[in-house]
Amino acid sequence: MPRISVLGCGRIGRMHADNIASHPRAELAGVFDVHAPSAEDVAGRHGVENFATADEAITSDTVDGVLIATPTSTHVEFLESSVNAGKPVLCEKPIDLSLAHVNALKARIAGTDVPIMLGFVRRFDPGHAAVRNAAASGEIGELHQVIITSRDPGMAPDGYIETSGGIFRDMTIHDLDLARFMLGEEIAEVFATGSRLVDPELMERCNDYDTVVVTLVTDSGKQAVITNSREAVYGYDQRVELFGSGGMLISGNRRENLVTKHLAGATNVAAPLQHFFIERYGEAFDAEIGHFVESIESGAPAPVGFEDGRLALLLAEACFESVAAGRTIKTSEIG
Repeated sequence: MPRISVLGCGRIGRMHADNIASHPRAELAGVFDVHAPSAEDVAGRHGVENFATADEAITSDTVDGVLIATPTSTHVEFLESSVNAGKPVLCEKPIDLSLAHVNALKARIAGTDVPIMLGFVRRFDPGHAAVRNAAASGEIGELHQVIITSRDPGMAPDGYIETSGGIFRDMTIHDLDLARFMLGEEIAEVFATGSRLVDPELMERCNDYDTVVVTLVTDSGKQAVITNSREAVYGYDQRVELFGSGGMLISGNRRENLVTKHLAGATNVAAPLQHFFIERYGEAFDAEIGHFVESIESGAPAPVGFEDGRLALLLAEACFESVAAGRTIKTSEIG
């Protein structure tokens, strides 16, 4: 049974620790966080080791795999340390905010056979995976378009936004990966627009955007359109549509329950959307751990790997370039 340590005991790290501890084929080996109370809380709840350093959490003989859920600025260091220690690693996105840093890491770890998995969890959502598999099997003929809607229920705290690296690296990067996954082809061209409509003052201060649209085109002409907003007053809006020559597939939103009310004053009144990513993608996070366990056990490449993370960041860079230049950017222009 693979023993997995978790680096980072914030919101997502705590969730991962819980998922590992409850997984039937994994064991939580221990945790680490520079914020001692957070690590103590998670370690105490699960009765596992609270490692004194990140290095111990990676290199300990009691650890078979490492999950990185620390701030983005630490990902490159911890990912490289895990690879050097021969420990399979699951790293939350993005690998880094700098494509140059990621490219340099790629060169340093070139040739490794240590499984590296990136936390693009939406690939494992049952609905998203089902429509992708149906399209891949030819159920809608030739795939022509992918439409991805992803809107957060509300703005994150200012401090988070200010250090996030911008909406394309922080939020859209999930959808950029999902577009690659759904299209089954690499992106050749990117055109993006960005607006400051939700919190113009904050976005101006951060040189960021809260409302964006991205159009992606492959060499064969297949298209993907992504719409993002930092604030949807009606909840966490997550939808994927695949359109082809023979039909359409939709993976829709999740609600708190499936009840619909039909009353004198209104019809089709439904429960609210599930609140945020941990609730909406709960099944996907569980499946993600399962795939990571399989990679640890078999040594086989992870289903979403380092290069997927690098290419998603490259597309995010292309989005920023496109907004700044006001034109379509060829991905070959990006470092």
